[in-house]
Amino acid sequence: MITLLAAIAASAQIHVVAAENFWGSIAAQLGGNRVQVTSVISNPATDPHDYEPTALDARTFAGAQMVIVNGVGYDPWAPKLIAANPVPGRTVLTVGDLVGIKPGGNPHRWYSPSDVQKVIDAVVRDYSTLDPKDATYFRAQKTQLVTRGLAPYTHLIATIKRRFGGTPVGASESIFAPLAQALGLRLVTPPSFLKAISEGTEPTAADKTTIDRQIATKQIKVWVFNSQNSTPDVARLTEAARKKGIPITTITETLTPATATFEQWQVRQLQALVLALAKGVRR
Repeated sequence: MITLLAAIAASAQIHVVAAENFWGSIAAQLGGNRVQVTSVISNPATDPHDYEPTALDARTFAGAQMVIVNGVGYDPWAPKLIAANPVPGRTVLTVGDLVGIKPGGNPHRWYSPSDVQKVIDAVVRDYSTLDPKDATYFRAQKTQLVTRGLAPYTHLIATIKRRFGGTPVGASESIFAPLAQALGLRLVTPPSFLKAISEGTEPTAADKTTIDRQIATKQIKVWVFNSQNSTPDVARLTEAARKKGIPITTITETLTPATATFEQWQVRQLQALVLALAKGVRR
């Protein structure tokens, strides 16, 4: 019987499946022509929280030599597909476990720049284990991504932290919390509201009243809206911010457009955030 590792040695490329395309984009850039990456969730119109896997997804997972899942309850369907299609020697990278986020924590780790770097390091390490002869190539791909591809992203993060650190902002859900922390912004929306919207539960009346007051009195300088997860409460609050003249900027859960790279997507969002912050604080 041919083992998976033997098949890898004979194959021209490592076959990788990423549950979401934000991790898939990074994996593809690090792998270059030595790796073939398939991302399961890639449609910007799809809410990853509610995704239901297909038979094709199951077959894709069954043929993967490496699987990248987000974890922390964000993609609970993915571990089930892995368990249903066991492959000896398969590498599974669970981002939440890698960065130490416990169940119930914020799963949106691709909005944490430091966690993104940890994933980059881990992917290159795993590629080098699966394909030792190309370890030098994978390290070169990493250097190119970090020093060139991600340079505008890194620069914008530093710029926002320097210019707008401490600025009070609001957000529609917890997806923005890791980035807000990295940017030095003061996210004043109640954490329980952020978590409720992210998890699809009903926010408390007290939290909604707090945010109504923050918007009405313009305590926040910018409202950050996740367009892939808009509930009636979020839509109402977003419209209230608009009517008060509070700048609104949009972020998404997955690559928008789907053809963008991770860094292109993030840079566009950060550029829009800079404009919103500048307008909000009039700098």
